[in-house]
Amino acid sequence: MSDPSRPTASLTSSELDQLPDRDREETREWQASLDAVIRNAGPERAVYLIRRMHEYAARSGLSAPGLLTSDYVNTVPATAQPEFDGDVAMETRITALNRWNAAAMVTRASRLGLGGHISTYASAAWLYEIGFNHFFRGKEQDGSGDQLFLQGHASPGIYARAFLEGRLTEGQLDGFRREASGHGLPSYPHPRRLPWLWEFPTVSMGLGPLNAIYQARFNRYLRARGIKDTSASRVWAFLGDGEMDEPESTAALTLASREGLDNLTFVVNCNLQRLDGPVRSNSKIVQELEARFRGAGWNVVKSLWGAAWDPLLAEDRTGDLVHRLGEVPDAQLQTLAARDAAYIRESFFVGDALSAVSATLSDAQVVELFANSRGGHEPLKVYTAYRAAVEHRGAPSAILAQTVKGYTLGPTFESRNANHQMKKLTMPQFREMRDLLELPIPDSALAGDEVPFWHPGDDSPEVRYLRERRAALGGPVPARRVIAKPLPEPSAKPFEVLLKGFGNQEVATTMALVRLVKDLMRDGRTGARWVPIVPDEARTFGMESMFPTAGIYSPLGQTYDPVDAGQLLHYKESETGQVLIEGITEAGSVAEFTAAATSYATHGEPMIPFYIFYAMFGFQRTGDQFWALADQMGRGFVVGGTAGRTTMTGEGLQHGDGHSHLLAATNPAAVSYDPAFAFEIAVIVRDGLRRMFGERPENVFYYLTVYNEPKRQPPMPALPGIEEGIVRGMYRLRPGSPAVSGPGLQLLASGTAVHWALRAQELLAADWNVRADVWSVTSWTELRRDAMDTDTARMRGEKRVPFVTEALSGAPGPVLAVSDWMRQVPDQISQWVEQDYYSLGADGFGLSDTREDVRRAFGLSPESIAVTALDRLVRTGQLAPVTVDQARSRYGVHD
Repeated sequence: MSDPSRPTASLTSSELDQLPDRDREETREWQASLDAVIRNAGPERAVYLIRRMHEYAARSGLSAPGLLTSDYVNTVPATAQPEFDGDVAMETRITALNRWNAAAMVTRASRLGLGGHISTYASAAWLYEIGFNHFFRGKEQDGSGDQLFLQGHASPGIYARAFLEGRLTEGQLDGFRREASGHGLPSYPHPRRLPWLWEFPTVSMGLGPLNAIYQARFNRYLRARGIKDTSASRVWAFLGDGEMDEPESTAALTLASREGLDNLTFVVNCNLQRLDGPVRSNSKIVQELEARFRGAGWNVVKSLWGAAWDPLLAEDRTGDLVHRLGEVPDAQLQTLAARDAAYIRESFFVGDALSAVSATLSDAQVVELFANSRGGHEPLKVYTAYRAAVEHRGAPSAILAQTVKGYTLGPTFESRNANHQMKKLTMPQFREMRDLLELPIPDSALAGDEVPFWHPGDDSPEVRYLRERRAALGGPVPARRVIAKPLPEPSAKPFEVLLKGFGNQEVATTMALVRLVKDLMRDGRTGARWVPIVPDEARTFGMESMFPTAGIYSPLGQTYDPVDAGQLLHYKESETGQVLIEGITEAGSVAEFTAAATSYATHGEPMIPFYIFYAMFGFQRTGDQFWALADQMGRGFVVGGTAGRTTMTGEGLQHGDGHSHLLAATNPAAVSYDPAFAFEIAVIVRDGLRRMFGERPENVFYYLTVYNEPKRQPPMPALPGIEEGIVRGMYRLRPGSPAVSGPGLQLLASGTAVHWALRAQELLAADWNVRADVWSVTSWTELRRDAMDTDTARMRGEKRVPFVTEALSGAPGPVLAVSDWMRQVPDQISQWVEQDYYSLGADGFGLSDTREDVRRAFGLSPESIAVTALDRLVRTGQLAPVTVDQARSRYGVHD
């Protein structure tokens, strides 16, 4: 035991390398001792002793450099296993029923050509059942419970358990992957499709582990800020070993350990198989993952081998068996699980010591070791690993459980490379499975062509047992519950500042939006609900004023003197800070946003996340996460700062964002706006708060693009219906002068392009006697969606007209649409515009230059817009062709 009165050595390995040897003779004696062990007992014994001494040093309080891997055996030995808190025989019957119904569900769907995955749950069944029966907390105690990020391909097993509990009917199981009627079950965990059951969409591999880490962190954030006590909540993420190759899976491991998230547990199902073959065919994924997690500061618990291995390992006095287990690569372990005893004896039990071990075993025992006796297939081994994880303090835990993919599905499934693509069992295979699982299903039930689902009855011992277990743990899981808790409307004052404008001061819309949010954060009713999220660009967006007032969240507070402590806008970290600065990680920022945006359902506490990112590094870099956010029905504000392809000077090709609105348009939950003025932002944000957090909240999130180009911000004009137009997508900002007697046309523009259109309007009137009306289009996408909804209504016989069609009805001349985005963005509405329609945009790669020259290059300058407008009038027969040549020459747009 360590002596608490003695100082603890805390030198790192690199620091030790720099120290002089104060007693070289003693060092040589230690080296000589090691040489003697190697010479007399072999290198394996020497390594064993070094490992044990290293572990002893750690227990004694010495800060020795950590070992990254341990032996290829269970972390908790059989002698240290806790007493099992349950009825193993009963839970075995329940698990068998779930295996059967999951396989039946997928087989039925596959016979209709719908597919489904059958082998993942078969390997992971006990990993889930031990959690359901002993660890996963429901929402009936504190409203939050545990958060379960379940492996997407294992969804049939989760459905099967919900069927036993009475939460799903046989008809619903039969509707697996048949959703068009509105009564079937989605293929994977999709909250939007089954909102009372699923909480987290996880089938897009890699996003589950990333989101789980930030969910655990956000739980701590809520508690630290006094929003809700989440201390009893634990986040569980179930992953596949192949999934860990996704960069998002491991992107935030150090965040979890750095912040001491011991409310987080990863359960990695190590069946050693990817979709096509072994995970690490020539090495060992378990050891690789252990090193990665330990190196990141996690507690690692390995559950690799079942009870059949315990006596063999206990008798392994020489370490030959442990050494052999550690050197066999994944692909060979997979092969051993599928071969007979003769092959296993010949290929695994090599050498005199292991041959002697093999000689004591029957053929059936030899096969049992590799085909069945894996740590992830035995309830006591899984229970032991889970208990070790949840009792660990100070760091997150990763459980590495070894299983056989396709376990209990028969020899044609188990450990086969193709089993991920195998979707159904034959009736003879189901009979074999019934016998293996010892299910009381009579032959008569298996006489037909369709395999039956099997339920023992609502009053059966099995159903009573699992319901009692869930009642003790706080109700069923997974479960998603939304309790209406609308937020009060904030004070009108912050909005009035933007509605009144900024006088002669030029202000970028980015700055206007940040000011609005900063003022809303001070609101006494809803201010604490705002969650500003920034990926290390707060100063770029003028958000540094939030640092000393709202504080930057850190569970450690501020343990240093900030270099700018004497400045007004100093860097201030706080345990109760409100601002989340995630570092250079857009993926982490979206994961944090997702946790905040779904807090209304996860914890019953609506929060208002405000995530602002730089240029195109939002929808382009993290589009998959935004799709998962939509599935999870997140609510909040996503802001594309420094927007537009020509507005950012000097950044060039990979920063000039001309396509994010196009990407956002593909997301049905993204309500996208491209405002030109501060007053438009005020109207849009106020409407977003109403739609997402009001009396009838909608499952949408708002996406606004704002610009870093300072412009005059006028007060909102007193135009009839202007607020409705801003919200619905367009309004006539400035009609053409009645004094202009020539032909007319309509200029539609969004964002910063509105300023170019206004200047083009002046050029057309003064130089060419052309009257142009300028429309501010706040949302091309919302106009399109309204039009598509109208088309659908017309097919039902309703008489409706798209808003864009109605707004432009009777307007003279052609329509010219302009934006700082690709032409495809404004082209979204073209088919619903009755006039001749043409668009200008920033197609192609971005350029580094002044804004004026880049816009000339893209044909977006006011002069270029004027020339194009004249050309459209020529094409509609309203001007002579020579007019265009004269305009080109006058403005030099051909240069």
